[in-house]
Amino acid sequence: MESSPPRLTNAFLWLLAVAAGLSVSNLYYNQPLLPDIARAFGVTAARVSAVATATQVGYAVGMLLFVPLGDLVDRRRLVLALLAAVTVALLAASAAPTLPLLAASGAAIGATTVVPQVLVPLAAGLAPPAERGRVVGRVVSGILVGILAARVVSGAVGRVVGWRAMFVVAAGLMLVLALALARWLPRTPPAARGSEHDAPASYGALLRSLATLAREQPVLRDAALLGALFFAAFSAFWTTLAFRLATPPLHYGSAVAGAFGLLGITGALAAPLAGRFADRGTPRRAVGAAILVNAAAWLIFLAAGDTLWGIAAGVVLIDAGTQAAQVSNQSRIYTLPAALHSRLNTVFMVTYFVGGALGSVLGALAWGRFGWAGVCGVGIGALVVAAVRYVGVRQL
Repeated sequence: MESSPPRLTNAFLWLLAVAAGLSVSNLYYNQPLLPDIARAFGVTAARVSAVATATQVGYAVGMLLFVPLGDLVDRRRLVLALLAAVTVALLAASAAPTLPLLAASGAAIGATTVVPQVLVPLAAGLAPPAERGRVVGRVVSGILVGILAARVVSGAVGRVVGWRAMFVVAAGLMLVLALALARWLPRTPPAARGSEHDAPASYGALLRSLATLAREQPVLRDAALLGALFFAAFSAFWTTLAFRLATPPLHYGSAVAGAFGLLGITGALAAPLAGRFADRGTPRRAVGAAILVNAAAWLIFLAAGDTLWGIAAGVVLIDAGTQAAQVSNQSRIYTLPAALHSRLNTVFMVTYFVGGALGSVLGALAWGRFGWAGVCGVGIGALVVAAVRYVGVRQL
């Protein structure tokens, strides 16, 4: 007899949010530390940005290879296996003797830090349809807090004991999280069989079905493209912020770069608000509002990016706008059949993080050649493309 899926109690939802936040942090510990890593290996800002880029590319690959399995296997086993693997990858990063090996470790960290993208569709599938946006918003809020708190923690740890120690601390956190989830996360079998949306029986067929979903679901394509453009702008900013703070007239180190994450945590408030907006049936309208909020952030960065107050104001806006857009876009795709949720999330998030990796690359190149104005050009350009898409495809 099949076990029934767990009830989505408030305590269980908080567990999912905390687990998602702790695990996603692995992707962002390196960003405030990039100037320190560059000095350690004697390389330029453009070269050391390969660490952040490799981590994001690895995340996209991991989502492509591992997240679809949530439609096919017990998600509890999948989560625990991924946490064990990322613990090993973090320890490898802490001991990397060269920049290429650190970048390779970053790619492995990214590929195995996909636990949040297993947990989000799990929560969405358990939620009543009328509350799905709120539930997704809660878990995404945990992810946002993890992203921003990671920068605060890594900046402080890097200043006190060095960048290598941060990866050791992160490995310890993943081990503790794995032990906690082994105790509290119930078995969560894939969606019920017997419908036209059954997951394919083999792993190869499961991966092939991703292209079919992308081709046949216009809402998925629209949400994924808009999400990628938002995250490209977001990543261009966070990849280059530590370099902006380290140069005249600011002259601040990794601890200050990380501390800006505290301001961005206020953006976590936007995720549940966007979720409630989505529950009212207007998630795409929230995406339009997010474009305006992010545009305001980039105009502030451009006009006042040489001041702490200007960067602080922009951080609050860019984090709130980006997270509101993500919750709204994910709420849109989770209105599709529950048996598809892991694969829908895979297509969405792979596209999302490819956009983020491209934003990191373009941001670093723009910084090296044109300075802060070039970075602002990358962010504003991504939002202009998003606005054109949003206006041009209104029927979705």
